[in-house]
Amino acid sequence: MRRVLLATLALLGCSSEVPTPAGVSRDVGTVDDGAVFDSAVEEDAAVAPPAAGAVRFAALNVRRLFDATCDSGACGAGDYEEVASAAQIDQRTARFAETFVRLRADVILVEEVETAALLDAIADRMPGTRWSRALGETGGAASVDVGVIARFPITETRRHRDRLLVRPDGTTTTFARELLEVHLDVRGAEVVVFVAHFRSKANDDPGRRWAEANGAREIVTEVASAHPDALVLLGGDLNDVPGSPPLLVLQEGDALVRVSAWLPDPLIGTFTFEGQLQAIDHFYIARANVARYVPRSFKTARDPGGRGLAGSDHAGTVADFAGFPN
Repeated sequence: MRRVLLATLALLGCSSEVPTPAGVSRDVGTVDDGAVFDSAVEEDAAVAPPAAGAVRFAALNVRRLFDATCDSGACGAGDYEEVASAAQIDQRTARFAETFVRLRADVILVEEVETAALLDAIADRMPGTRWSRALGETGGAASVDVGVIARFPITETRRHRDRLLVRPDGTTTTFARELLEVHLDVRGAEVVVFVAHFRSKANDDPGRRWAEANGAREIVTEVASAHPDALVLLGGDLNDVPGSPPLLVLQEGDALVRVSAWLPDPLIGTFTFEGQLQAIDHFYIARANVARYVPRSFKTARDPGGRGLAGSDHAGTVADFAGFPN
């Protein structure tokens, strides 16, 4: 019996948000040979490796990856914190690592990981030499935090959760989770990765999400300006869709580009909300890096027959970027 990995791949379609980079097709509704994989694709063929000189980034909200300790004091049936047994933790972290290997990821952005030990449990299962890792721990009880795992050395990390953010009504707030900034040495070239998880729509506070997006834009563009030769990327669960006020303010000034902007929205959905598939997990790059995006490399990936990837309620996202030494 063939083992399968369902990967939803889409061609680059047209969008009015940003101009099309050189070499990117604007054909809408067409599919090249091999552009779409379905559940009949064997796992070894489901996702081809990145081209020579390219690096693959993957991101996934792993959905409340908690450890075996009840930190919130409320861990019963239906409570937010889901205490897991050692066997369950081992099974989940092994499945995430196996999935990232199948996606052939080089740099992995994750959201909703409670502790550094859980991030380690995934990273330590990745093949080859020791993978670097960093967690944006907020320190709260039963926190669900963001993190980065990479096959390349981490040279610096910065945190931005304490930055004062301004809502549209003029009141102030902060990032709901850490906005984690990780600098990587990728074969001698610099990469700066930001992993984000903006305010969710449960008991919604859209003003806070707008403030997070506005603050993230300011931070990422400042870093891109200070590191003109680096690939600067923001990714993660932004909890809003293309055309929403938070994503519009994130793109204000045209300094940041959503790499899936040339795809029709129905083909980039990652999460089902109120019965509708929505695109809420995204990659953004600095405008100067647009030419390094590998055309048609953005993908969403999910389990066979499922809504999400590796047992999560979110699909994963993947994108490749070129211009690195082999």
